Amino acid sequence: MTSNASPQPIVPSSAGAARSALRGRVVTPQEVVEDGVVVLDGATIAWVGDRRDAAAAGYGAEVEAAEAPVDGQVVLPGLVELHNHGGGGASFPDAEDAEQALVAVREHRRHGTTSLVASLVTAERETLLRRVATLADLGDAGEIAGIHLEGPFLSEVRCGAQNPHDMLAGDPDLVRAIAEAGRGHFRTMTFAPEVPGNTGPGGVVEMLVEVGAVPSIGHTDASSEQTDAAIAEGVAALAARRAAQVAAGEPVGPAPRLTATHLFNGMRPLHHRAPGPVAACLAAAARGELVVELVADGTHLAAGTVRSVFELVGPDAIVLVTDAMAAAGMADGTYQLGPMAVTVADGVARLDDGTPEGSIAGGTFHLLDVVRATTGFGIPLVDAVKAASYTPAGVLGRSDIGALEAGRRADVVVTDADLTPLAVWRGGLPVV
Repeated sequence: MTSNASPQPIVPSSAGAARSALRGRVVTPQEVVEDGVVVLDGATIAWVGDRRDAAAAGYGAEVEAAEAPVDGQVVLPGLVELHNHGGGGASFPDAEDAEQALVAVREHRRHGTTSLVASLVTAERETLLRRVATLADLGDAGEIAGIHLEGPFLSEVRCGAQNPHDMLAGDPDLVRAIAEAGRGHFRTMTFAPEVPGNTGPGGVVEMLVEVGAVPSIGHTDASSEQTDAAIAEGVAALAARRAAQVAAGEPVGPAPRLTATHLFNGMRPLHHRAPGPVAACLAAAARGELVVELVADGTHLAAGTVRSVFELVGPDAIVLVTDAMAAAGMADGTYQLGPMAVTVADGVARLDDGTPEGSIAGGTFHLLDVVRATTGFGIPLVDAVKAASYTPAGVLGRSDIGALEAGRRADVVVTDADLTPLAVWRGGLPVV
Protein backbone atom coordinates (compact mmCIF):
# COMPACT_ATOMS: atom_id res chain seq x y z
CA MET A 1 0.00 0.00 0.00
CA THR A 2 1.04 3.60 -0.50
CA SER A 3 2.52 5.19 2.59
CA ASN A 4 0.86 8.57 3.11
CA ALA A 5 2.05 9.25 6.62
CA SER A 6 4.21 12.34 7.05
CA PRO A 7 7.84 11.52 7.84
CA GLN A 8 8.70 11.95 11.51
CA PRO A 9 11.69 14.22 12.15
CA ILE A 10 15.11 12.75 12.82
CA VAL A 11 17.85 15.15 13.82
CA PRO A 12 21.33 14.13 12.64
CA SER A 13 24.19 14.36 15.07
CA SER A 14 25.90 17.73 15.42
CA ALA A 15 22.76 19.43 14.05
CA GLY A 16 23.66 22.89 12.84
CA ALA A 17 27.37 22.05 12.65
CA ALA A 18 29.34 21.60 9.45
CA ARG A 19 29.39 17.84 9.81
CA SER A 20 26.79 15.37 11.01
CA ALA A 21 26.36 11.62 10.90
CA LEU A 22 23.53 9.18 10.26
CA ARG A 23 23.62 5.53 11.28
CA GLY A 24 21.76 2.42 10.20
CA ARG A 25 21.72 -0.18 7.45
CA VAL A 26 23.38 1.93 4.76
CA VAL A 27 22.49 1.04 1.16
CA THR A 28 25.22 1.77 -1.40
CA PRO A 29 25.20 0.80 -5.08
CA GLN A 30 27.24 -2.29 -4.21
CA GLU A 31 26.02 -3.53 -0.84
CA VAL A 32 24.11 -3.00 2.37
CA VAL A 33 26.48 -1.99 5.17
CA GLU A 34 24.69 -3.45 8.17
CA ASP A 35 26.25 -1.14 10.78
CA GLY A 36 26.88 1.76 8.49
CA VAL A 37 27.45 5.49 8.74
CA VAL A 38 26.86 8.38 6.34
CA VAL A 39 28.72 11.58 7.23
CA LEU A 40 27.27 14.81 5.84
CA ASP A 41 29.45 17.88 5.41
CA GLY A 42 27.09 20.68 4.56
CA ALA A 43 25.56 19.97 1.16
CA THR A 44 27.94 17.10 0.40
CA ILE A 45 28.43 13.51 1.52
CA ALA A 46 31.84 13.36 3.17
CA TRP A 47 32.18 9.67 3.99
CA VAL A 48 30.25 6.40 3.83
CA GLY A 49 31.31 3.17 5.46
CA ASP A 50 31.25 0.73 8.33
CA ARG A 51 31.00 2.30 11.78
CA ARG A 52 34.10 0.41 12.87
CA ASP A 53 36.17 2.24 10.24
CA ALA A 54 34.91 5.75 10.96
CA ALA A 55 37.54 6.75 13.53
CA ALA A 56 40.41 5.73 11.28
CA ALA A 57 38.84 7.77 8.49
CA GLY A 58 38.76 10.84 10.73
CA TYR A 59 35.07 10.84 11.59
CA GLY A 60 35.10 9.28 15.05
CA ALA A 61 33.69 12.36 16.78
CA GLU A 62 30.74 12.61 14.42
CA VAL A 63 29.88 8.97 14.84
CA GLU A 64 30.28 9.15 18.60
CA ALA A 65 27.75 12.00 18.67
CA ALA A 66 25.34 10.32 16.27
CA GLU A 67 21.91 9.30 17.46
CA ALA A 68 21.62 5.53 17.76
CA PRO A 69 19.47 4.08 14.97
CA VAL A 70 16.08 2.62 15.71
CA ASP A 71 15.81 -1.12 15.26
CA GLY A 72 16.18 -1.96 11.57
CA GLN A 73 16.70 1.66 10.51
CA VAL A 74 17.75 2.01 6.86
CA VAL A 75 19.72 4.85 5.26
CA LEU A 76 19.12 5.23 1.52
CA PRO A 77 20.25 7.66 -1.16
CA GLY A 78 17.69 10.22 -2.23
CA LEU A 79 15.60 8.53 -4.92
CA VAL A 80 15.61 9.65 -8.57
CA GLU A 81 12.32 9.51 -10.54
CA LEU A 82 12.26 9.64 -14.35
CA HIS A 83 8.49 9.30 -14.98
CA ASN A 84 6.06 11.19 -12.75
CA HIS A 85 2.90 13.11 -13.69
CA GLY A 86 2.07 14.52 -10.26
CA GLY A 87 0.91 13.91 -6.71
CA GLY A 88 -0.58 15.54 -3.66
CA GLY A 89 -3.62 16.52 -5.72
CA ALA A 90 -1.54 18.41 -8.31
CA SER A 91 -0.89 17.35 -11.91
CA PHE A 92 2.05 18.46 -14.04
CA PRO A 93 -0.01 18.21 -17.27
CA ASP A 94 -2.67 20.49 -15.72
CA ALA A 95 -0.57 22.95 -13.70
CA GLU A 96 -1.16 26.54 -14.81
CA ASP A 97 1.88 27.87 -12.97
CA ALA A 98 5.05 26.69 -11.27
CA GLU A 99 3.56 26.97 -7.77
CA GLN A 100 0.82 24.46 -8.65
CA ALA A 101 3.39 22.06 -10.07
CA LEU A 102 5.58 22.47 -6.99
CA VAL A 103 2.81 20.92 -4.87
CA ALA A 104 3.45 17.60 -6.62
CA VAL A 105 7.24 17.95 -6.38
CA ARG A 106 7.03 18.52 -2.64
CA GLU A 107 4.63 15.60 -2.14
CA HIS A 108 7.13 13.17 -3.60
CA ARG A 109 10.16 14.85 -2.05
CA ARG A 110 8.75 14.41 1.46
CA HIS A 111 8.59 10.68 0.72
CA GLY A 112 12.18 10.35 -0.44
CA THR A 113 12.26 11.37 -4.11
CA THR A 114 14.85 14.13 -4.00
CA SER A 115 15.33 14.36 -7.79
CA LEU A 116 12.26 14.25 -10.02
CA VAL A 117 11.70 14.50 -13.77
CA ALA A 118 8.23 15.99 -14.34
CA SER A 119 6.19 14.24 -17.03
CA LEU A 120 3.59 15.65 -19.39
CA VAL A 121 1.05 13.74 -21.47
CA THR A 122 -0.12 14.12 -25.05
CA ALA A 123 -1.86 17.45 -25.70
CA GLU A 124 -2.22 19.94 -28.52
CA ARG A 125 0.88 21.93 -29.47
CA GLU A 126 0.25 25.20 -27.63
CA THR A 127 -0.72 23.44 -24.41
CA LEU A 128 2.47 21.39 -24.51
CA LEU A 129 4.65 24.44 -25.07
CA ARG A 130 2.97 26.34 -22.21
CA ARG A 131 3.34 23.43 -19.81
CA VAL A 132 6.98 22.90 -20.79
CA ALA A 133 7.72 26.57 -20.16
CA THR A 134 6.03 26.38 -16.75
CA LEU A 135 8.08 23.35 -15.76
CA ALA A 136 11.24 25.03 -17.04
CA ASP A 137 10.71 27.63 -14.32
CA LEU A 138 10.99 24.82 -11.76
CA GLY A 139 14.08 23.56 -13.56
CA ASP A 140 15.68 27.01 -13.38
CA ALA A 141 14.96 27.04 -9.64
CA GLY A 142 16.56 23.63 -9.15
CA GLU A 143 13.28 22.08 -8.01
CA ILE A 144 13.08 19.39 -10.72
CA ALA A 145 15.72 17.34 -12.55
CA GLY A 146 14.14 17.77 -15.97
CA ILE A 147 11.08 17.43 -18.16
CA HIS A 148 9.69 14.31 -19.85
CA LEU A 149 7.10 14.35 -22.61
CA GLU A 150 5.04 11.18 -22.92
CA GLY A 151 3.85 11.96 -26.43
CA PRO A 152 2.44 13.27 -28.69
CA PHE A 153 4.14 11.02 -31.28
CA LEU A 154 2.52 7.81 -30.02
CA SER A 155 0.37 4.96 -31.32
CA GLU A 156 -3.38 5.55 -31.14
CA VAL A 157 -3.76 1.76 -30.86
CA ARG A 158 -1.68 1.78 -27.63
CA CYS A 159 -2.75 5.18 -26.31
CA GLY A 160 -3.50 3.95 -22.78
CA ALA A 161 -4.87 6.78 -20.67
CA GLN A 162 -3.96 9.45 -23.20
CA ASN A 163 -6.14 11.28 -25.71
CA PRO A 164 -5.66 9.63 -29.14
CA HIS A 165 -7.14 12.67 -30.89
CA ASP A 166 -4.13 14.80 -29.92
CA MET A 167 -1.55 12.30 -31.16
CA LEU A 168 0.55 13.39 -34.12
CA ALA A 169 2.91 12.04 -36.73
CA GLY A 170 6.54 12.70 -35.84
CA ASP A 171 7.34 16.41 -36.07
CA PRO A 172 11.01 17.36 -35.56
CA ASP A 173 10.13 21.06 -35.64
CA LEU A 174 7.84 20.56 -32.64
CA VAL A 175 10.67 18.74 -30.85
CA ARG A 176 12.91 21.76 -31.41
CA ALA A 177 10.19 24.13 -30.19
CA ILE A 178 9.78 22.00 -27.04
CA ALA A 179 13.52 22.12 -26.43
CA GLU A 180 13.50 25.91 -26.79
CA ALA A 181 10.58 26.24 -24.38
CA GLY A 182 12.35 23.89 -21.99
CA ARG A 183 15.43 26.12 -21.72
CA GLY A 184 17.85 23.26 -21.20
CA HIS A 185 15.58 21.13 -18.99
CA PHE A 186 14.05 18.88 -21.68
CA ARG A 187 15.43 15.45 -20.79
CA THR A 188 13.43 12.72 -22.52
CA MET A 189 10.47 11.99 -24.83
CA THR A 190 8.42 8.86 -25.39
CA PHE A 191 7.84 7.93 -29.04
CA ALA A 192 6.39 4.99 -30.99
CA PRO A 193 8.85 3.64 -33.59
CA GLU A 194 6.13 2.80 -36.12
CA VAL A 195 4.60 6.28 -36.24
CA PRO A 196 5.64 8.09 -39.44
CA GLY A 197 8.23 10.81 -38.94
CA ASN A 198 9.70 9.39 -35.75
CA THR A 199 12.56 7.44 -37.31
CA GLY A 200 14.68 7.84 -40.42
CA PRO A 201 16.84 10.75 -41.63
CA GLY A 202 15.70 14.06 -40.16
CA GLY A 203 13.14 12.37 -37.91
CA VAL A 204 12.19 12.77 -34.28
CA VAL A 205 14.86 10.40 -32.93
CA GLU A 206 17.65 12.35 -34.59
CA MET A 207 16.21 15.65 -33.40
CA LEU A 208 15.81 14.43 -29.82
CA VAL A 209 19.47 13.46 -29.69
CA GLU A 210 20.46 16.77 -31.30
CA VAL A 211 18.68 18.80 -28.60
CA GLY A 212 20.05 16.61 -25.80
CA ALA A 213 16.94 14.59 -24.91
CA VAL A 214 16.88 10.81 -24.50
CA PRO A 215 14.55 8.96 -26.92
CA SER A 216 12.27 6.56 -25.04
CA ILE A 217 10.28 3.80 -26.75
CA GLY A 218 6.71 3.44 -25.56
CA HIS A 219 2.97 3.51 -26.25
CA THR A 220 3.75 1.50 -29.34
CA ASP A 221 2.30 -1.25 -31.50
CA ALA A 222 5.61 -1.72 -33.31
CA SER A 223 6.97 -5.05 -34.47
CA SER A 224 10.25 -6.30 -33.06
CA GLU A 225 11.91 -5.42 -36.38
CA GLN A 226 10.65 -1.82 -36.25
CA THR A 227 11.76 -1.55 -32.64
CA ASP A 228 15.19 -3.02 -33.41
CA ALA A 229 15.65 -0.47 -36.20
CA ALA A 230 14.65 2.43 -33.95
CA ILE A 231 17.03 1.27 -31.23
CA ALA A 232 19.90 0.95 -33.72
CA GLU A 233 19.19 4.43 -35.03
CA GLY A 234 19.05 5.91 -31.55
CA VAL A 235 22.25 4.18 -30.44
CA ALA A 236 24.08 5.44 -33.53
CA ALA A 237 22.81 8.99 -33.04
CA LEU A 238 23.82 9.04 -29.37
CA ALA A 239 27.28 7.67 -30.22
CA ALA A 240 27.77 10.28 -32.96
CA ARG A 241 26.77 13.11 -30.65
CA ARG A 242 29.09 11.90 -27.93
CA ALA A 243 31.97 11.58 -30.40
CA ALA A 244 31.36 15.16 -31.53
CA GLN A 245 31.40 16.34 -27.91
CA VAL A 246 34.69 14.55 -27.28
CA ALA A 247 36.20 16.04 -30.45
CA ALA A 248 35.10 19.48 -29.30
CA GLY A 249 36.75 18.97 -25.91
CA GLU A 250 33.46 18.99 -24.03
CA PRO A 251 33.25 16.98 -20.80
CA VAL A 252 31.33 13.74 -21.22
CA GLY A 253 30.16 11.10 -18.79
CA PRO A 254 29.32 7.45 -19.39
CA ALA A 255 27.90 6.53 -22.77
CA PRO A 256 24.20 7.48 -22.82
CA ARG A 257 21.47 4.89 -23.35
CA LEU A 258 17.95 4.91 -24.75
CA THR A 259 15.06 4.05 -22.46
CA ALA A 260 11.78 2.15 -22.73
CA THR A 261 8.77 3.86 -21.17
CA HIS A 262 7.05 1.57 -18.60
CA LEU A 263 8.01 -1.70 -20.31
CA PHE A 264 5.00 -3.96 -21.08
CA ASN A 265 2.42 -1.25 -20.30
CA GLY A 266 1.17 0.61 -23.38
CA MET A 267 2.90 -1.86 -25.70
CA ARG A 268 1.94 -4.69 -28.02
CA PRO A 269 2.07 -7.80 -25.80
CA LEU A 270 4.91 -10.27 -26.11
CA HIS A 271 3.92 -13.29 -28.23
CA HIS A 272 6.16 -16.15 -29.26
CA ARG A 273 5.37 -15.64 -32.95
CA ALA A 274 5.18 -11.84 -32.79
CA PRO A 275 7.63 -10.69 -30.08
CA GLY A 276 6.94 -6.98 -30.64
CA PRO A 277 8.70 -4.18 -28.76
CA VAL A 278 9.04 -5.96 -25.40
CA ALA A 279 11.51 -8.60 -26.61
CA ALA A 280 13.48 -6.04 -28.62
CA CYS A 281 13.79 -3.71 -25.64
CA LEU A 282 14.85 -6.50 -23.29
CA ALA A 283 17.51 -7.65 -25.76
CA ALA A 284 18.81 -4.10 -26.11
CA ALA A 285 18.90 -3.73 -22.34
CA ALA A 286 20.92 -6.94 -22.07
CA ARG A 287 23.36 -5.50 -24.64
CA GLY A 288 23.78 -2.33 -22.60
CA GLU A 289 22.07 -0.11 -25.18
CA LEU A 290 18.83 0.66 -23.35
CA VAL A 291 17.33 1.02 -19.88
CA VAL A 292 13.81 -0.24 -19.20
CA GLU A 293 11.32 1.45 -16.90
CA LEU A 294 9.24 -0.77 -14.63
CA VAL A 295 6.14 0.40 -12.75
CA ALA A 296 6.64 -2.29 -10.12
CA ASP A 297 3.66 -1.39 -7.94
CA GLY A 298 1.75 -4.67 -8.10
CA THR A 299 -0.91 -3.13 -10.35
CA HIS A 300 0.94 -2.40 -13.57
CA LEU A 301 3.08 -5.56 -13.46
CA ALA A 302 2.89 -8.94 -11.75
CA ALA A 303 5.58 -9.85 -9.25
CA GLY A 304 6.87 -12.63 -11.49
CA THR A 305 7.31 -10.22 -14.38
CA VAL A 306 9.37 -7.86 -12.23
CA ARG A 307 11.55 -10.72 -10.96
CA SER A 308 12.12 -12.02 -14.49
CA VAL A 309 13.27 -8.64 -15.81
CA PHE A 310 15.66 -8.13 -12.90
CA GLU A 311 17.11 -11.59 -13.49
CA LEU A 312 17.39 -11.02 -17.25
CA VAL A 313 18.99 -7.58 -17.40
CA GLY A 314 19.88 -6.59 -13.82
CA PRO A 315 19.45 -3.32 -11.92
CA ASP A 316 22.00 -1.48 -14.06
CA ALA A 317 19.49 -1.64 -16.94
CA ILE A 318 16.29 -0.99 -14.95
CA VAL A 319 14.75 2.19 -13.59
CA LEU A 320 11.87 1.86 -11.19
CA VAL A 321 9.22 4.52 -11.78
CA THR A 322 5.83 5.43 -10.37
CA ASP A 323 4.06 6.88 -13.43
CA ALA A 324 2.32 8.76 -10.61
CA MET A 325 -0.58 11.12 -11.21
CA ALA A 326 -2.32 13.68 -9.02
CA ALA A 327 -3.81 11.02 -6.72
CA ALA A 328 -0.43 9.94 -5.34
CA GLY A 329 -0.59 10.53 -1.60
CA MET A 330 -4.31 11.31 -1.79
CA ALA A 331 -7.59 9.56 -1.05
CA ASP A 332 -9.65 7.66 -3.61
CA GLY A 333 -11.73 9.89 -5.86
CA THR A 334 -11.83 11.56 -9.26
CA TYR A 335 -8.79 13.32 -10.72
CA GLN A 336 -7.55 14.77 -14.02
CA LEU A 337 -4.66 13.56 -16.15
CA GLY A 338 -4.48 16.18 -18.86
CA PRO A 339 -7.85 16.10 -20.66
CA MET A 340 -8.74 12.65 -19.31
CA ALA A 341 -10.89 12.01 -16.22
CA VAL A 342 -9.52 9.34 -13.90
CA THR A 343 -11.20 7.50 -11.04
CA VAL A 344 -9.10 6.08 -8.21
CA ALA A 345 -10.60 3.18 -6.26
CA ASP A 346 -8.67 1.13 -3.71
CA GLY A 347 -5.55 3.02 -4.76
CA VAL A 348 -5.80 2.01 -8.44
CA ALA A 349 -6.26 4.76 -11.04
CA ARG A 350 -8.36 3.93 -14.10
CA LEU A 351 -9.63 5.95 -17.02
CA ASP A 352 -13.31 6.92 -17.02
CA ASP A 353 -13.90 5.60 -20.54
CA GLY A 354 -17.34 4.03 -20.09
CA THR A 355 -16.02 0.46 -19.93
CA PRO A 356 -16.48 -1.78 -16.86
CA GLU A 357 -12.77 -1.61 -16.14
CA GLY A 358 -10.99 1.30 -17.80
CA SER A 359 -7.34 1.49 -18.77
CA ILE A 360 -4.85 1.91 -15.93
CA ALA A 361 -4.25 5.65 -15.78
CA GLY A 362 -0.94 6.12 -14.05
CA GLY A 363 0.12 5.24 -10.52
CA THR A 364 -0.67 6.36 -7.00
CA PHE A 365 2.56 5.27 -5.30
CA HIS A 366 5.57 7.27 -4.23
CA LEU A 367 8.85 5.87 -5.53
CA LEU A 368 9.76 4.58 -2.06
CA ASP A 369 6.51 2.60 -2.13
CA VAL A 370 7.63 1.05 -5.43
CA VAL A 371 10.97 0.12 -3.86
CA ARG A 372 9.11 -1.48 -0.96
CA ALA A 373 6.85 -3.42 -3.32
CA THR A 374 9.84 -4.53 -5.39
CA THR A 375 11.64 -5.95 -2.36
CA GLY A 376 8.38 -7.65 -1.45
CA PHE A 377 8.54 -9.39 -4.83
CA GLY A 378 11.85 -10.93 -3.80
CA ILE A 379 14.30 -8.43 -5.31
CA PRO A 380 17.30 -7.70 -3.03
CA LEU A 381 17.15 -4.30 -1.35
CA VAL A 382 20.43 -3.15 -2.89
CA ASP A 383 19.12 -3.92 -6.40
CA ALA A 384 15.76 -2.23 -5.87
CA VAL A 385 17.39 0.90 -4.46
CA LYS A 386 19.96 0.98 -7.27
CA ALA A 387 17.15 0.88 -9.85
CA ALA A 388 15.46 3.81 -8.10
CA SER A 389 18.54 5.99 -7.63
CA TYR A 390 21.91 5.16 -9.20
CA THR A 391 20.65 3.88 -12.56
CA PRO A 392 18.18 6.71 -13.25
CA ALA A 393 20.81 9.25 -12.23
CA GLY A 394 23.03 7.70 -14.89
CA VAL A 395 20.29 8.03 -17.51
CA LEU A 396 20.24 11.75 -16.71
CA GLY A 397 24.02 11.92 -16.99
CA ARG A 398 24.25 12.94 -13.33
CA SER A 399 27.16 11.79 -11.18
CA ASP A 400 26.34 14.15 -8.31
CA ILE A 401 23.14 12.40 -7.18
CA GLY A 402 21.76 8.87 -6.93
CA ALA A 403 24.13 7.18 -4.48
CA LEU A 404 25.53 7.32 -0.98
CA GLU A 405 29.10 8.02 -2.05
CA ALA A 406 31.61 10.60 -0.89
CA GLY A 407 31.50 13.74 -3.01
CA ARG A 408 27.87 13.40 -4.12
CA ARG A 409 25.13 15.75 -3.05
CA ALA A 410 23.85 15.06 0.45
CA ASP A 411 20.49 13.59 -0.59
CA VAL A 412 19.59 11.02 2.06
CA VAL A 413 16.46 9.17 3.12
CA VAL A 414 16.14 7.50 6.52
CA THR A 415 13.43 4.86 6.89
CA ASP A 416 12.29 2.30 9.40
CA ALA A 417 12.74 -1.42 8.80
CA ASP A 418 9.60 -1.46 6.62
CA LEU A 419 10.92 1.36 4.37
CA THR A 420 8.47 3.89 5.76
CA PRO A 421 10.17 7.30 5.56
CA LEU A 422 11.30 8.89 8.80
CA ALA A 423 13.34 11.82 7.47
CA VAL A 424 14.68 13.18 4.19
CA TRP A 425 17.60 15.48 3.38
CA ARG A 426 18.22 17.21 0.07
CA GLY A 427 21.51 18.97 -0.42
CA GLY A 428 22.15 18.53 3.29
CA LEU A 429 18.97 20.37 4.28
CA PRO A 430 16.02 18.61 5.95
CA VAL A 431 12.90 18.28 3.82
CA VAL A 432 9.71 19.23 5.61
